[in-house]
Amino acid sequence: MENLSDTQLIEEYLQGNEESLRDLFSRYLKPIYTFIFRYINDGNEAQDLTQEVFIRVWKNLKKFDKQKRFKPWIFKIAKNITIDFLRQKKNIPFSNFENDKENSLAETISDPAPLPSELFADKELKQKLEAVLQKLAPQNRLVLTMYYNDHYNFREIAEILNESLNTIKSRQRRAIIDLRKLLIK
Repeated sequence: MENLSDTQLIEEYLQGNEESLRDLFSRYLKPIYTFIFRYINDGNEAQDLTQEVFIRVWKNLKKFDKQKRFKPWIFKIAKNITIDFLRQKKNIPFSNFENDKENSLAETISDPAPLPSELFADKELKQKLEAVLQKLAPQNRLVLTMYYNDHYNFREIAEILNESLNTIKSRQRRAIIDLRKLLIK
């Protein structure tokens, strides 16, 4: 069943094939957990929230619009559950989650410092980079890691996070600028 699309697996599940649901969930278990973990940086909480995502997907699968793609839908559920969790914990100011405007000044500034992909490759900086990444705003850190670690393009990230393409690009640039500032300290 690995060759079946998400929509085909959903159709088979809705027709009574429980194995299709297991296949669909196993396809997304690790990416959803990783996505949530990057937001909250707590493995136990990430496991609980991941489980909550799949419960919500299971309960609402009959309502899923098969004309749309499943991947952005499940990631949107994961994002909403994670944001709700963070709001309850009050760990971050939620003004950070509002849509950001383009920062044209950041676009025009060139910096001779190493690119983020070069920083990720340098093993000596790995520990420092991990600690510094945790200091970035969660949504900026998430965009950065999805782009450089998971190799999603900006359009895919925008679709998964249900944000505009320009917002994602802005967050990536802002994260790089903040990352460079933190690494220089």
